[in-house]
Amino acid sequence: MTSNPVRVLSVVVEDHPGVLFRVSGLIRRRGFNIEGLSVGPIDEQGRSRMTLSVHAGHAEVDQVQKQLAKMIEVIEVTDITDDPILSRELVVARVSAANGERQAIEAQVSKYGARILDAGPDSVIVELAADAAKVEEFLARMHRHGIKEMARSGPVAMRRIAAR
Repeated sequence: MTSNPVRVLSVVVEDHPGVLFRVSGLIRRRGFNIEGLSVGPIDEQGRSRMTLSVHAGHAEVDQVQKQLAKMIEVIEVTDITDDPILSRELVVARVSAANGERQAIEAQVSKYGARILDAGPDSVIVELAADAAKVEEFLARMHRHGIKEMARSGPVAMRRIAAR
C-alpha cells in the first residue's frame, strides 16, 4: 500500500469565530489528518490565510476544495502543491548542552542559519525558520545532543513570483 503525498492547501477565510473549527472539522470528516496548520491575518482586514498540509491524493483534495468553497466564510481555496511555492516552518527547541557540547551545537546552528535565543548552563534554545526538509535535517542534528522540548509550526506557504 502506497501512502498519499502531502498536499498543501491555501484557504482565505473571513475572521469569524468558529471558522477554524468548521474547516478542520470538514477535513476530519473526510478522514484526513491535518499534518500541519498555520493561520494568520492577511493584508485584507477581517480575513486570514490558513495553510494546511494533509496526506491525501489529488482527487480527494479536489473534493475537499469543493466542499470548503461552499462554506460561507471561505473566500478562496487553492491546492498549491504542484505550483512553484515558497514554504517555511518555524521550530524552537531546547537542546541539551551538557558535557561541553555547546560548541558543537553552535557550529550546527551557524551551518543551518538558525540562531540561539537563550542559553543556560546545561541547555540552549535554538530557532530555525526554513523549508520542511531543512528543518527535519536540523532537528536530526539536534536530536544527537538531546532535545528536551520542542515547538514547531505548520507550513506557511505562497506561490512564487512568476518568471518574466
